[in-house]
Amino acid sequence: MLKTLRQIARIGNVSQNPPTPAADSPAALHAAIWQILGRALCLRLVDAASCNACELELSALGNPYYNLEGHGIRFVASPRHADVLLVTGPIGTNMVAAVKRTWDAMPDPKRLVAVGDCAACGGVFGRSYAALGALSEVLPVDLTIPGCPPSPTAVLRGLLAVAARNVAG
Repeated sequence: MLKTLRQIARIGNVSQNPPTPAADSPAALHAAIWQILGRALCLRLVDAASCNACELELSALGNPYYNLEGHGIRFVASPRHADVLLVTGPIGTNMVAAVKRTWDAMPDPKRLVAVGDCAACGGVFGRSYAALGALSEVLPVDLTIPGCPPSPTAVLRGLLAVAARNVAG
């Protein structure tokens, strides 16, 4: 052990310097959202018959790298506390009423975001007897985040756009 400590003292720090944050890094996106909105952004998620790939990417937002809650963005259990409704998956015929009730329960101003290709256009599921396809068939969508599934950084970019729209009106 003493030999290892002497070697560390003699050689010094040999690790690389940390990378500088990119313009679209999670920290830069969080700072921009906070600057635009000036308060916490509350999200409500509705899974409307998805394969859960989008939910896995959304849950990744809670890990230490993205640190969603540490920057004032959080998921809430009640639509009455939400600013933004995130919907994943093609809209199943059995989920139409649930999505509409959730949307109606949210206070104004509110935004609707279609997360992933399935919510945007029906994705691989398309339209069938069990699915209406795109979320825009049921409610007016403010923003679509494409991808199957979209990356957490793409979701953060989308939230930045939604925050900017909330301020603009």
